[in-house]
Amino acid sequence: MSLGATVVVAVALVAAGVAVLLSLRANLTGQAQSQADDTARRIALGVASRGADPNRYARLELPEDAPVQVTTEDGRLLAVSRGLERISGTGVAAVRAVPVPVATPTPTPTPTPSAVPGDDHGGGDDGGHGRGRGRGGRDDESRGGEDDDRHGGSGTASPAAGDDPVVGAIGRTVAHGTGRATLDGRTADYRFATVKATDLAGQTVLIHAGASLTARESAVNTTAAAMLAGLPVLLLVVGGATWRVTRRALAPVEGIRREMAAITASEDLSRRVPEPAARDEVALLARTTNETLTALEAAVERQRRFVADASHELRSPIASLRTQLEVGSAHPHLLDVPGAVKDTERLQHLAGDLLLLARLDAGERPARRRVDLGELVREEVRRRPADRVPVTIDVEPLREVAGSRGQLARVVGNLVDNAQRHARAAVTVTVGLRDGLVVLAVGDDGAGVPAAERARIFERFVRLDDARSRDEGGAGLGLAIARDVAHRHDGTLTVGAAPAGGALFELRLPPAAAGNPAASVRG
Repeated sequence: MSLGATVVVAVALVAAGVAVLLSLRANLTGQAQSQADDTARRIALGVASRGADPNRYARLELPEDAPVQVTTEDGRLLAVSRGLERISGTGVAAVRAVPVPVATPTPTPTPTPSAVPGDDHGGGDDGGHGRGRGRGGRDDESRGGEDDDRHGGSGTASPAAGDDPVVGAIGRTVAHGTGRATLDGRTADYRFATVKATDLAGQTVLIHAGASLTARESAVNTTAAAMLAGLPVLLLVVGGATWRVTRRALAPVEGIRREMAAITASEDLSRRVPEPAARDEVALLARTTNETLTALEAAVERQRRFVADASHELRSPIASLRTQLEVGSAHPHLLDVPGAVKDTERLQHLAGDLLLLARLDAGERPARRRVDLGELVREEVRRRPADRVPVTIDVEPLREVAGSRGQLARVVGNLVDNAQRHARAAVTVTVGLRDGLVVLAVGDDGAGVPAAERARIFERFVRLDDARSRDEGGAGLGLAIARDVAHRHDGTLTVGAAPAGGALFELRLPPAAAGNPAASVRG
Protein backbone atom coordinates (compact mmCIF):
# COMPACT_ATOMS: atom_id res chain seq x y z
CA MET A 1 0.00 0.00 0.00
CA SER A 2 2.82 2.41 0.89
CA LEU A 3 4.60 1.61 -2.38
CA GLY A 4 1.43 2.19 -4.37
CA ALA A 5 0.78 5.51 -2.64
CA THR A 6 4.39 6.58 -3.26
CA VAL A 7 4.11 5.70 -6.95
CA VAL A 8 0.89 7.70 -7.24
CA VAL A 9 2.51 10.70 -5.53
CA ALA A 10 5.58 10.37 -7.79
CA VAL A 11 3.41 10.40 -10.92
CA ALA A 12 1.48 13.40 -9.61
CA LEU A 13 4.68 15.28 -8.76
CA VAL A 14 6.23 14.56 -12.16
CA ALA A 15 3.06 15.72 -13.92
CA ALA A 16 2.94 18.88 -11.77
CA GLY A 17 6.65 19.51 -12.40
CA VAL A 18 6.25 19.18 -16.16
CA ALA A 19 3.29 21.56 -16.04
CA VAL A 20 5.30 24.09 -14.02
CA LEU A 21 8.27 23.87 -16.42
CA LEU A 22 6.05 24.29 -19.47
CA SER A 23 4.28 27.25 -17.89
CA LEU A 24 7.60 28.84 -16.89
CA ARG A 25 9.02 28.27 -20.37
CA ALA A 26 5.96 29.76 -22.04
CA ASN A 27 6.00 32.78 -19.72
CA LEU A 28 9.69 33.51 -20.29
CA THR A 29 9.27 32.96 -24.03
CA GLY A 30 6.47 35.52 -24.00
CA GLN A 31 8.67 37.99 -22.15
CA ALA A 32 11.46 37.52 -24.70
CA GLN A 33 8.96 37.97 -27.53
CA SER A 34 7.74 41.23 -26.00
CA GLN A 35 11.34 42.42 -25.68
CA ALA A 36 12.03 41.54 -29.33
CA ASP A 37 8.87 43.39 -30.40
CA ASP A 38 9.90 46.48 -28.43
CA THR A 39 13.42 46.46 -29.92
CA ALA A 40 12.13 46.01 -33.48
CA ARG A 41 9.58 48.81 -33.14
CA ARG A 42 12.11 51.15 -31.54
CA ILE A 43 14.48 50.66 -34.48
CA ALA A 44 11.53 50.94 -36.89
CA LEU A 45 10.76 54.38 -35.48
CA GLY A 46 14.34 55.39 -36.23
CA VAL A 47 14.01 54.05 -39.77
CA ALA A 48 10.75 55.91 -40.37
CA SER A 49 12.39 59.21 -39.47
CA ARG A 50 15.28 58.84 -41.97
CA GLY A 51 15.40 60.92 -45.14
CA ALA A 52 17.12 60.32 -48.48
CA ASP A 53 20.66 60.21 -47.10
CA PRO A 54 22.49 57.34 -48.86
CA ASN A 55 24.13 56.40 -45.54
CA ARG A 56 21.01 56.66 -43.46
CA TYR A 57 20.91 52.94 -42.57
CA ALA A 58 24.58 52.85 -41.67
CA ARG A 59 23.91 55.58 -39.13
CA LEU A 60 21.12 53.69 -37.36
CA GLU A 61 21.70 53.15 -33.66
CA LEU A 62 21.44 49.37 -33.30
CA PRO A 63 21.86 47.56 -29.98
CA GLU A 64 25.14 45.72 -29.50
CA ASP A 65 23.73 43.06 -27.15
CA ALA A 66 21.03 41.77 -29.51
CA PRO A 67 21.05 40.56 -33.12
CA VAL A 68 19.35 43.05 -35.46
CA GLN A 69 19.01 43.06 -39.25
CA VAL A 70 17.53 45.77 -41.46
CA THR A 71 16.71 44.33 -44.89
CA THR A 72 14.77 45.17 -47.97
CA GLU A 73 11.65 43.26 -48.73
CA ASP A 74 13.55 41.13 -51.22
CA GLY A 75 16.14 40.12 -48.60
CA ARG A 76 19.09 42.52 -49.16
CA LEU A 77 20.83 43.43 -45.91
CA LEU A 78 20.96 47.18 -45.32
CA ALA A 79 22.17 47.31 -41.71
CA VAL A 80 23.22 44.84 -39.05
CA SER A 81 24.12 45.04 -35.37
CA ARG A 82 27.79 45.12 -34.54
CA GLY A 83 29.45 41.83 -33.72
CA LEU A 84 26.87 39.63 -35.43
CA GLU A 85 28.73 36.66 -36.94
CA ARG A 86 25.98 34.17 -37.76
CA ILE A 87 22.20 34.18 -37.66
CA SER A 88 19.25 31.92 -38.45
CA GLY A 89 15.52 32.22 -37.98
CA THR A 90 14.94 35.56 -39.73
CA GLY A 91 14.97 34.31 -43.31
CA VAL A 92 18.12 36.35 -44.09
CA ALA A 93 21.44 34.69 -43.33
CA ALA A 94 23.66 37.61 -44.42
CA VAL A 95 25.63 39.45 -41.72
CA ARG A 96 27.41 42.06 -43.95
CA ALA A 97 25.37 45.15 -44.82
CA VAL A 98 25.33 46.57 -48.36
CA PRO A 99 24.18 50.22 -48.30
CA VAL A 100 21.53 50.92 -50.87
CA PRO A 101 20.91 54.63 -51.51
CA VAL A 102 17.41 55.59 -52.39
CA ALA A 103 16.52 58.95 -53.97
CA THR A 104 14.17 61.33 -52.34
CA PRO A 105 10.85 61.40 -54.18
CA THR A 106 10.26 64.72 -55.97
CA PRO A 107 6.75 65.90 -56.77
CA THR A 108 6.19 66.20 -60.55
CA PRO A 109 3.17 67.03 -62.66
CA THR A 110 0.93 64.19 -63.47
CA PRO A 111 2.26 62.71 -66.71
CA THR A 112 0.20 61.66 -69.66
CA PRO A 113 0.04 57.98 -70.35
CA SER A 114 2.54 58.38 -73.18
CA ALA A 115 5.00 60.15 -70.82
CA VAL A 116 5.36 57.18 -68.54
CA PRO A 117 7.86 54.84 -70.16
CA GLY A 118 7.66 51.24 -69.24
CA ASP A 119 11.37 51.02 -68.37
CA ASP A 120 11.89 54.23 -66.34
CA HIS A 121 12.79 52.18 -63.25
CA GLY A 122 16.43 52.06 -64.04
CA GLY A 123 16.59 49.02 -66.28
CA GLY A 124 19.70 47.34 -67.53
CA ASP A 125 21.66 44.99 -65.32
CA ASP A 126 20.26 46.53 -62.14
CA GLY A 127 16.77 45.15 -62.92
CA GLY A 128 14.53 45.42 -59.90
CA HIS A 129 17.37 46.76 -57.71
CA GLY A 130 17.95 50.01 -59.62
CA ARG A 131 16.53 52.15 -56.88
CA GLY A 132 19.09 51.03 -54.40
CA ARG A 133 22.23 51.59 -56.53
CA GLY A 134 22.23 55.42 -56.53
CA ARG A 135 23.40 55.58 -60.22
CA GLY A 136 22.56 59.23 -60.89
CA GLY A 137 19.85 61.76 -60.92
CA ARG A 138 18.04 60.24 -63.85
CA ASP A 139 17.06 57.10 -62.09
CA ASP A 140 16.14 59.02 -58.96
CA GLU A 141 13.99 61.44 -60.89
CA SER A 142 12.26 58.60 -62.74
CA ARG A 143 11.55 56.87 -59.42
CA GLY A 144 10.17 60.04 -57.98
CA GLY A 145 8.04 60.63 -61.00
CA GLU A 146 6.61 57.16 -60.81
CA ASP A 147 5.72 57.58 -57.17
CA ASP A 148 4.03 60.86 -57.95
CA ASP A 149 1.97 59.17 -60.62
CA ARG A 150 0.75 56.55 -58.14
CA HIS A 151 -0.46 59.15 -55.66
CA GLY A 152 -1.78 61.74 -58.07
CA GLY A 153 1.19 64.08 -57.56
CA SER A 154 1.06 64.14 -53.81
CA GLY A 155 4.79 63.59 -53.43
CA THR A 156 4.36 60.64 -51.05
CA ALA A 157 5.81 57.19 -51.88
CA SER A 158 3.47 54.25 -52.02
CA PRO A 159 4.19 51.06 -49.99
CA ALA A 160 5.56 48.12 -51.93
CA ALA A 161 2.54 46.00 -50.96
CA GLY A 162 -1.04 46.62 -49.95
CA ASP A 163 -0.19 46.33 -46.22
CA ASP A 164 3.04 48.40 -46.30
CA PRO A 165 3.14 51.42 -44.00
CA VAL A 166 2.88 54.91 -45.43
CA VAL A 167 5.95 57.08 -45.85
CA GLY A 168 7.57 57.90 -42.55
CA ALA A 169 5.63 55.35 -40.52
CA ILE A 170 6.02 51.86 -39.12
CA GLY A 171 3.74 48.97 -39.90
CA ARG A 172 2.58 45.86 -38.14
CA THR A 173 4.69 43.02 -36.83
CA VAL A 174 4.80 40.64 -39.75
CA ALA A 175 6.50 37.61 -38.21
CA HIS A 176 7.62 35.93 -34.99
CA GLY A 177 10.12 33.12 -34.82
CA THR A 178 12.90 31.41 -32.96
CA GLY A 179 16.46 30.96 -34.17
CA ARG A 180 20.12 31.06 -33.23
CA ALA A 181 22.69 33.80 -33.56
CA THR A 182 26.39 34.20 -32.82
CA LEU A 183 27.12 37.61 -31.34
CA ASP A 184 30.70 38.53 -30.36
CA GLY A 185 31.64 34.86 -30.43
CA ARG A 186 28.76 33.72 -28.20
CA THR A 187 26.05 31.55 -29.75
CA ALA A 188 22.63 31.49 -28.16
CA ASP A 189 18.95 30.99 -28.93
CA TYR A 190 16.88 34.08 -29.69
CA ARG A 191 13.25 34.99 -30.17
CA PHE A 192 12.83 37.22 -33.24
CA ALA A 193 10.25 39.79 -34.25
CA THR A 194 9.98 41.30 -37.75
CA VAL A 195 8.44 44.77 -38.26
CA LYS A 196 7.90 46.79 -41.45
CA ALA A 197 8.78 50.47 -41.74
CA THR A 198 8.91 53.01 -44.56
CA ASP A 199 11.42 55.87 -44.36
CA LEU A 200 10.87 59.40 -45.61
CA ALA A 201 12.45 58.45 -48.94
CA GLY A 202 9.69 55.89 -49.56
CA GLN A 203 11.93 52.87 -48.96
CA THR A 204 10.06 50.03 -47.20
CA VAL A 205 12.33 47.80 -45.13
CA LEU A 206 12.04 44.95 -42.64
CA ILE A 207 13.57 45.15 -39.17
CA HIS A 208 14.48 41.78 -37.63
CA ALA A 209 15.27 42.10 -33.92
CA GLY A 210 16.00 39.31 -31.47
CA ALA A 211 15.80 38.86 -27.71
CA SER A 212 17.95 36.27 -25.98
CA LEU A 213 16.38 33.10 -24.60
CA THR A 214 19.38 32.38 -22.41
CA ALA A 215 17.53 33.55 -19.30
CA ARG A 216 14.65 31.26 -20.19
CA GLU A 217 16.87 28.24 -20.63
CA SER A 218 18.78 29.03 -17.47
CA ALA A 219 15.60 29.43 -15.41
CA VAL A 220 14.03 26.27 -16.82
CA ASN A 221 17.21 24.23 -16.31
CA THR A 222 17.68 25.54 -12.77
CA THR A 223 14.06 24.77 -11.89
CA ALA A 224 14.26 21.30 -13.44
CA ALA A 225 17.48 20.55 -11.57
CA ALA A 226 15.93 21.70 -8.30
CA MET A 227 12.88 19.53 -8.92
CA LEU A 228 14.99 16.49 -9.79
CA ALA A 229 17.11 17.00 -6.70
CA GLY A 230 14.12 17.43 -4.43
CA LEU A 231 11.96 14.68 -5.91
CA PRO A 232 13.78 11.70 -4.27
CA VAL A 233 13.80 13.45 -0.90
CA LEU A 234 10.12 14.28 -1.19
CA LEU A 235 9.29 10.72 -2.24
CA LEU A 236 11.22 9.34 0.72
CA VAL A 237 9.30 11.62 3.06
CA VAL A 238 5.97 10.72 1.46
CA GLY A 239 6.80 7.01 1.46
CA GLY A 240 7.88 7.06 5.09
CA ALA A 241 4.87 9.06 6.20
CA THR A 242 2.51 6.83 4.22
CA TRP A 243 4.09 3.71 5.69
CA ARG A 244 3.75 5.01 9.24
CA VAL A 245 0.18 6.20 8.72
CA THR A 246 -0.96 2.99 7.04
CA ARG A 247 0.80 0.87 9.65
CA ARG A 248 -0.97 2.69 12.46
CA ALA A 249 -4.28 2.63 10.60
CA LEU A 250 -4.03 -1.09 9.80
CA ALA A 251 -2.76 -2.18 13.22
CA PRO A 252 -6.35 -2.76 14.47
CA VAL A 253 -7.10 -4.71 11.30
CA GLU A 254 -4.13 -6.96 12.00
CA GLY A 255 -5.43 -7.46 15.55
CA ILE A 256 -8.83 -8.45 14.15
CA ARG A 257 -7.17 -10.87 11.72
CA ARG A 258 -5.09 -12.53 14.45
CA GLU A 259 -8.10 -12.96 16.71
CA MET A 260 -10.21 -14.38 13.89
CA ALA A 261 -7.42 -16.85 13.09
CA ALA A 262 -7.31 -17.87 16.76
CA ILE A 263 -11.11 -18.29 16.85
CA THR A 264 -10.97 -20.45 13.72
CA ALA A 265 -8.21 -22.61 15.17
CA SER A 266 -9.86 -23.02 18.58
CA GLU A 267 -13.49 -23.20 17.33
CA ASP A 268 -14.40 -21.10 20.35
CA LEU A 269 -17.17 -18.84 19.13
CA SER A 270 -17.48 -17.13 22.48
CA ARG A 271 -14.32 -15.10 21.82
CA ARG A 272 -14.56 -11.63 20.30
CA VAL A 273 -12.19 -9.42 18.29
CA PRO A 274 -10.87 -6.21 19.88
CA GLU A 275 -12.85 -3.07 19.07
CA PRO A 276 -10.80 0.17 18.64
CA ALA A 277 -11.90 3.19 20.62
CA ALA A 278 -11.97 5.38 17.51
CA ARG A 279 -15.25 5.75 15.63
CA ASP A 280 -13.95 4.96 12.15
CA GLU A 281 -14.41 2.27 9.53
CA VAL A 282 -12.06 -0.12 11.32
CA ALA A 283 -14.09 0.16 14.50
CA LEU A 284 -17.26 -0.49 12.50
CA LEU A 285 -15.57 -3.53 10.97
CA ALA A 286 -14.67 -4.88 14.41
CA ARG A 287 -18.18 -4.23 15.72
CA THR A 288 -19.75 -5.93 12.72
CA THR A 289 -17.37 -8.87 13.08
CA ASN A 290 -18.37 -9.30 16.72
CA GLU A 291 -22.04 -9.11 15.79
CA THR A 292 -21.44 -11.79 13.16
CA LEU A 293 -19.67 -13.96 15.71
CA THR A 294 -22.58 -13.50 18.12
CA ALA A 295 -25.08 -14.51 15.44
CA LEU A 296 -22.89 -17.46 14.44
CA GLU A 297 -22.53 -18.58 18.04
CA ALA A 298 -26.30 -18.39 18.50
CA ALA A 299 -26.89 -20.32 15.27
CA VAL A 300 -24.43 -23.05 16.26
CA GLU A 301 -25.94 -23.25 19.72
CA ARG A 302 -29.41 -23.40 18.24
CA GLN A 303 -28.28 -26.15 15.90
CA ARG A 304 -26.76 -28.14 18.73
CA ARG A 305 -29.88 -27.75 20.81
CA PHE A 306 -32.01 -28.70 17.81
CA VAL A 307 -30.02 -31.87 17.25
CA ALA A 308 -30.18 -32.74 20.93
CA ASP A 309 -33.93 -32.06 21.16
CA ALA A 310 -34.60 -33.94 17.92
CA SER A 311 -32.64 -36.92 19.20
CA HIS A 312 -34.54 -36.80 22.46
CA GLU A 313 -37.91 -36.51 20.71
CA LEU A 314 -37.10 -39.36 18.34
CA ARG A 315 -35.78 -41.60 21.08
CA SER A 316 -39.09 -41.84 22.97
CA PRO A 317 -41.34 -43.12 20.14
CA ILE A 318 -38.56 -45.33 18.80
CA ALA A 319 -38.01 -46.87 22.26
CA SER A 320 -41.74 -47.34 22.74
CA LEU A 321 -42.15 -48.92 19.31
CA ARG A 322 -39.20 -51.22 19.87
CA THR A 323 -40.55 -52.33 23.24
CA GLN A 324 -43.95 -53.13 21.75
CA LEU A 325 -42.39 -55.06 18.88
CA GLU A 326 -40.15 -57.04 21.24
CA VAL A 327 -43.11 -57.91 23.47
CA GLY A 328 -45.17 -58.83 20.45
CA SER A 329 -42.37 -61.00 19.13
CA ALA A 330 -42.19 -62.93 22.43
CA HIS A 331 -45.88 -62.81 23.24
CA PRO A 332 -47.95 -62.14 20.10
CA HIS A 333 -51.17 -61.97 22.04
CA LEU A 334 -49.79 -58.99 24.03
CA LEU A 335 -48.83 -56.87 20.96
CA ASP A 336 -50.43 -53.37 21.12
CA VAL A 337 -51.01 -52.78 17.43
CA PRO A 338 -52.87 -49.43 17.83
CA GLY A 339 -50.08 -48.13 20.07
CA ALA A 340 -47.46 -49.21 17.55
CA VAL A 341 -49.36 -47.48 14.75
CA LYS A 342 -49.66 -44.32 16.86
CA ASP A 343 -45.93 -44.30 17.59
CA THR A 344 -45.21 -44.85 13.91
CA GLU A 345 -47.46 -41.91 12.95
CA ARG A 346 -45.75 -39.74 15.52
CA LEU A 347 -42.36 -40.68 14.08
CA GLN A 348 -43.65 -39.90 10.59
CA HIS A 349 -44.95 -36.46 11.59
CA LEU A 350 -41.77 -35.65 13.50
CA ALA A 351 -39.58 -36.69 10.58
CA GLY A 352 -41.68 -34.56 8.24
CA ASP A 353 -41.38 -31.55 10.57
CA LEU A 354 -37.63 -31.96 10.87
CA LEU A 355 -37.26 -32.26 7.09
CA LEU A 356 -39.33 -29.10 6.54
CA LEU A 357 -37.28 -27.17 9.09
CA ALA A 358 -34.07 -28.33 7.43
CA ARG A 359 -35.32 -27.06 4.07
CA LEU A 360 -36.34 -23.73 5.59
CA ASP A 361 -32.98 -23.34 7.32
CA ALA A 362 -31.27 -24.02 3.98
CA GLY A 363 -33.03 -20.96 2.54
CA GLU A 364 -35.51 -22.76 0.32
CA ARG A 365 -37.88 -20.24 -1.23
CA PRO A 366 -41.53 -21.24 -1.60
CA ALA A 367 -43.20 -21.55 -4.98
CA ARG A 368 -45.02 -18.41 -6.10
CA ARG A 369 -48.55 -19.63 -6.87
CA ARG A 370 -51.80 -17.80 -6.21
CA VAL A 371 -53.53 -19.44 -3.23
CA ASP A 372 -57.04 -18.57 -2.00
CA LEU A 373 -56.40 -18.55 1.75
CA GLY A 374 -60.10 -18.74 2.67
CA GLU A 375 -60.68 -21.82 0.53
CA LEU A 376 -57.53 -23.38 1.99
CA VAL A 377 -58.90 -22.87 5.53
CA ARG A 378 -62.22 -24.52 4.63
CA GLU A 379 -60.43 -27.51 3.16
CA GLU A 380 -58.14 -27.97 6.19
CA VAL A 381 -61.03 -27.74 8.68
CA ARG A 382 -63.20 -30.21 6.75
CA ARG A 383 -60.61 -32.96 6.95
CA ARG A 384 -60.20 -32.72 10.75
CA PRO A 385 -61.79 -35.34 13.06
CA ALA A 386 -65.24 -34.43 14.37
CA ASP A 387 -64.42 -35.38 17.97
CA ARG A 388 -62.12 -32.42 18.45
CA VAL A 389 -63.15 -28.94 19.63
CA PRO A 390 -65.46 -27.48 16.95
CA VAL A 391 -64.02 -24.80 14.66
CA THR A 392 -66.05 -21.79 13.53
CA ILE A 393 -65.04 -20.32 10.16
CA ASP A 394 -65.59 -16.75 8.96
CA VAL A 395 -63.63 -16.15 5.76
CA GLU A 396 -63.94 -13.55 3.03
CA PRO A 397 -63.89 -14.86 -0.53
CA LEU A 398 -60.97 -14.44 -2.94
CA ARG A 399 -58.36 -13.44 -0.39
CA GLU A 400 -55.42 -14.66 -2.44
CA VAL A 401 -51.76 -14.70 -1.48
CA ALA A 402 -48.66 -15.82 -3.39
CA GLY A 403 -46.74 -18.82 -2.10
CA SER A 404 -46.58 -22.57 -1.56
CA ARG A 405 -49.95 -24.19 -1.00
CA GLY A 406 -48.42 -27.10 0.89
CA GLN A 407 -46.47 -24.91 3.31
CA LEU A 408 -49.42 -22.59 3.92
CA ALA A 409 -51.63 -25.63 4.57
CA ARG A 410 -49.07 -26.77 7.16
CA VAL A 411 -49.33 -23.36 8.88
CA VAL A 412 -53.13 -23.47 8.98
CA GLY A 413 -53.08 -27.05 10.31
CA ASN A 414 -50.50 -26.27 13.00
CA LEU A 415 -52.39 -23.19 14.22
CA VAL A 416 -55.72 -25.04 14.36
CA ASP A 417 -54.06 -28.03 16.10
CA ASN A 418 -52.56 -25.72 18.69
CA ALA A 419 -55.88 -23.93 19.24
CA GLN A 420 -57.84 -27.19 19.61
CA ARG A 421 -55.25 -28.52 22.01
CA HIS A 422 -55.68 -25.56 24.39
CA ALA A 423 -59.32 -24.53 23.81
CA ARG A 424 -62.09 -25.32 26.27
CA ALA A 425 -65.10 -25.29 23.95
CA ALA A 426 -64.58 -23.27 20.78
CA VAL A 427 -62.03 -22.29 18.13
CA THR A 428 -62.59 -19.50 15.62
CA VAL A 429 -60.77 -18.99 12.30
CA THR A 430 -61.21 -15.80 10.25
CA VAL A 431 -59.67 -14.60 6.98
CA GLY A 432 -59.95 -10.98 5.86
CA LEU A 433 -58.16 -7.93 4.55
CA ARG A 434 -56.72 -5.49 7.07
CA ASP A 435 -54.35 -2.57 6.43
CA GLY A 436 -53.65 -3.88 2.94
CA LEU A 437 -52.64 -7.36 4.18
CA VAL A 438 -54.45 -10.68 4.13
CA VAL A 439 -54.87 -11.70 7.80
CA LEU A 440 -55.55 -15.24 9.03
CA ALA A 441 -56.62 -15.19 12.71
CA VAL A 442 -56.98 -18.34 14.85
CA GLY A 443 -58.37 -17.85 18.37
CA ASP A 444 -59.49 -20.09 21.20
CA ASP A 445 -61.14 -19.77 24.63
CA GLY A 446 -58.37 -21.46 26.56
CA ALA A 447 -55.93 -20.12 29.13
CA GLY A 448 -54.01 -18.02 26.61
CA VAL A 449 -50.29 -17.33 26.46
CA PRO A 450 -48.60 -15.20 29.14
CA ALA A 451 -47.15 -11.99 27.77
CA ALA A 452 -43.66 -12.98 28.97
CA GLU A 453 -43.78 -16.22 26.99
CA ARG A 454 -45.22 -14.92 23.71
CA ALA A 455 -41.81 -14.71 22.01
CA ARG A 456 -40.46 -17.99 23.39
CA ILE A 457 -43.30 -20.19 22.19
CA PHE A 458 -42.07 -19.81 18.60
CA GLU A 459 -38.75 -21.44 19.48
CA ARG A 460 -38.20 -25.04 18.50
CA PHE A 461 -39.08 -27.86 20.94
CA VAL A 462 -40.59 -25.36 23.40
CA ARG A 463 -43.72 -26.42 25.30
CA LEU A 464 -45.21 -24.22 27.98
CA ASP A 465 -47.15 -27.13 29.45
CA ASP A 466 -44.23 -29.44 30.20
CA ALA A 467 -46.27 -31.35 32.75
CA ARG A 468 -48.42 -32.67 29.93
CA SER A 469 -47.61 -35.95 28.27
CA ARG A 470 -45.69 -35.80 25.02
CA ASP A 471 -48.44 -37.59 23.20
CA GLU A 472 -50.87 -34.78 24.02
CA GLY A 473 -48.46 -31.89 23.78
CA GLY A 474 -46.60 -32.74 20.59
CA ALA A 475 -42.91 -32.13 19.93
CA GLY A 476 -43.01 -28.34 20.14
CA LEU A 477 -42.23 -27.74 16.44
CA GLY A 478 -45.60 -26.64 15.08
CA LEU A 479 -45.40 -22.94 15.95
CA ALA A 480 -41.70 -22.74 15.00
CA ILE A 481 -42.54 -24.16 11.56
CA ALA A 482 -45.49 -21.78 11.18
CA ARG A 483 -43.36 -18.73 11.99
CA ASP A 484 -40.53 -19.77 9.60
CA VAL A 485 -43.00 -20.40 6.78
CA ALA A 486 -44.58 -16.98 7.40
CA HIS A 487 -41.19 -15.32 7.11
CA ARG A 488 -40.41 -17.21 3.90
CA HIS A 489 -43.66 -15.79 2.48
CA ASP A 490 -42.70 -12.20 3.45
CA GLY A 491 -45.24 -12.24 6.27
CA THR A 492 -45.41 -12.30 10.06
CA LEU A 493 -46.92 -14.51 12.75
CA THR A 494 -47.79 -13.01 16.13
CA VAL A 495 -49.72 -14.05 19.21
CA GLY A 496 -51.97 -11.99 21.45
CA ALA A 497 -55.12 -12.25 23.53
CA ALA A 498 -58.34 -13.50 21.96
CA PRO A 499 -61.72 -11.88 22.70
CA ALA A 500 -62.79 -15.15 24.35
CA GLY A 501 -59.84 -15.01 26.73
CA GLY A 502 -57.51 -17.49 25.07
CA ALA A 503 -54.69 -17.07 22.58
CA LEU A 504 -55.10 -15.31 19.25
CA PHE A 505 -52.56 -16.13 16.51
CA GLU A 506 -52.51 -13.78 13.51
CA LEU A 507 -50.75 -14.58 10.21
CA ARG A 508 -50.29 -11.52 8.00
CA LEU A 509 -49.33 -12.00 4.36
CA PRO A 510 -49.13 -9.58 1.41
CA PRO A 511 -51.90 -10.15 -1.14
CA ALA A 512 -51.05 -11.64 -4.51
CA ALA A 513 -50.12 -8.98 -7.04
CA ALA A 514 -52.75 -8.11 -9.59
CA GLY A 515 -52.09 -9.56 -13.01
CA ASN A 516 -49.75 -12.28 -11.69
CA PRO A 517 -49.50 -14.88 -14.46
CA ALA A 518 -49.27 -17.71 -11.92
CA ALA A 519 -52.33 -19.92 -11.93
CA SER A 520 -54.82 -19.61 -9.12
CA VAL A 521 -54.87 -22.60 -6.78
CA ARG A 522 -58.16 -23.14 -4.92
CA GLY A 523 -58.05 -26.76 -3.85
